[in-house]
Amino acid sequence: MLYDNFTDNELVLAYIKGDKKAFEVLLSRHEQKIFNYILSIVKDKSIADDIFQDTFIKIINTLNQGTYREEGKFIQWAMRIAHNLVIDYFRKNQRFPLVRADENFDIFDILSNSEESVEQKMIKTQISSDVKKLILSLPQEQRRVLIMRHYLNMSFKEIAQRTGVSINTALGRMRYALINMRRLAEENSMILHI
Repeated sequence: MLYDNFTDNELVLAYIKGDKKAFEVLLSRHEQKIFNYILSIVKDKSIADDIFQDTFIKIINTLNQGTYREEGKFIQWAMRIAHNLVIDYFRKNQRFPLVRADENFDIFDILSNSEESVEQKMIKTQISSDVKKLILSLPQEQRRVLIMRHYLNMSFKEIAQRTGVSINTALGRMRYALINMRRLAEENSMILHI
């Protein structure tokens, strides 16, 4: 077979059907780009090697389990896996303190502005993405109050007037929004680091 003429997705389908050589071609086609991306962030060849290996183990496992969905280009999917594994590496090895949920916890306190390293920016981007997912999963009234308070910087009095409810109701919706976000973060194993 002449694999050079195959697209990435054709190689993926061939591998899923049992053609091991197709995966070797796919790997050789993209390994340098993925490895260089990882190395450019972690700045250590042995760590980059480990993350690169983990990336392709995850790719192989996903393909073998039949859970791969063609939602774009293979390389974008593979790079996203590498990116997530780099973030996981920094989360585990930079020993950032884990944010614990309690009554005084405000999930938005973790999104502080300071001079950040590349690693911290990546982690912050992932946390921001996770927070957005949590917000979108809230009931509409809670989501609306939370957005008005944290993104539009409105007072609870302004929120109450805008939504046509009492200040206590607005406060209650905010409280339940934060409680629900903590619960959802825990249920989804979202690790939110400072």
